[in-house]
Amino acid sequence: MQLYNSTEEEDLDRVNDVHIVSDGVSMSVPAGTILELLPGQSVTLTRGIYHAFWAKKGCGKCLIGEVSQCNDDNTDNRFHEKMGRFPTIEEDEPIYRYLCNEYPEAK
Repeated sequence: MQLYNSTEEEDLDRVNDVHIVSDGVSMSVPAGTILELLPGQSVTLTRGIYHAFWAKKGCGKCLIGEVSQCNDDNTDNRFHEKMGRFPTIEEDEPIYRYLCNEYPEAK
C-alpha cells in the first residue's frame, strides 16, 4: 500500500512522515512509502491518511480487507482522485445479493 498524509486543503502531503501502527508496533514512514505487508500482517491507519492498496504482481492470489469505524459510505469516504463511490452495474439477471447502496428504503 502507498501512504500519504493529507494537507489542510485535502491534498497529498508529499513532505511529512506518515505515522502508522502495524501489528501493535508504532512507526513512521516517509510520505509516499510503499509498505509491503506479509501474509497475515495488518496496519492501522488514522483519519486523514491517503492510502492505496493492491496485490503484488507475481505473488499469486491475494485477499485484501479494509475495516472502518461505523460510517456513512455516501458522505464519510473521500478520495484524492475523483471517482464514483459505487460501481455501475448493468444487471442481466435479478439481484441475488444487494450492494450496500441498493437496499430498498425502509418504510
